Amino acid sequence: MAVDSATASRRAPADSTPASQTLSRGIRILEILSDAGDPLAIDEVAQRLGVHRSVAYRLVRTLEHHGLTSRTDAGRIELGARLAALAAGVARDLQSEALPELTAVANDVGLTCFLVVLDRDECVTLVSVEPRHAGASVAQRPGSRHPLGIGAPGRAVLSLLPRTQWPATITAQVERQLHDAEAVGYMVSHDEVIPHLHAVAVPLPLRGHAPAAIAVVSLGDQHRAAELAERLRQAADAIRTSIGG
Repeated sequence: MAVDSATASRRAPADSTPASQTLSRGIRILEILSDAGDPLAIDEVAQRLGVHRSVAYRLVRTLEHHGLTSRTDAGRIELGARLAALAAGVARDLQSEALPELTAVANDVGLTCFLVVLDRDECVTLVSVEPRHAGASVAQRPGSRHPLGIGAPGRAVLSLLPRTQWPATITAQVERQLHDAEAVGYMVSHDEVIPHLHAVAVPLPLRGHAPAAIAVVSLGDQHRAAELAERLRQAADAIRTSIGG
């Protein structure tokens, strides 16, 4: 059984306005389809985008032309295979070096292991691996986002930023949680990003790359958080060594 993690809503910087409304809407359609998890009808896309059906149809046709969306046999719209090729080019060296380590951790501890990187004031999942032999696991989709400072991965990434670069959304409570976690070198969260999910994360500082973290997530309570953190630290050290970080 796989439990899919939800994706936080996207936010543009408060001081910016899209230079192209058409391009912005096209990108938003990709985000809507990613968040939905299942194929959508054109009317559903239009409703969530907040435009007339004809506008949504033209945008989807353009995305289909570039292979970024496709249609099911029932005519519903889903993300296209071309996106996978584009995603593989993002931080290619980091992805290639992290994948074997994340796979080893996932299979060693029997939990989904994933890598997140900083993107403005959010953390985005770059690579995710589910354990090979597990009756129940959490599916952490690449591209999933959540706010910086929220959840174990969010605080692990935040710990790599100087205080002057923290977003205004960071509360005193998050700062206290971060201070307590830094004393043991790893972060733990329960029911923060997604209800009923638990996570353990460690920071992954890398030269030439955005602040990052690796984490494991599960449905059950992490009674072995320290052991999981130690395994994650080993993987983080291996990744840094591999890419010269």
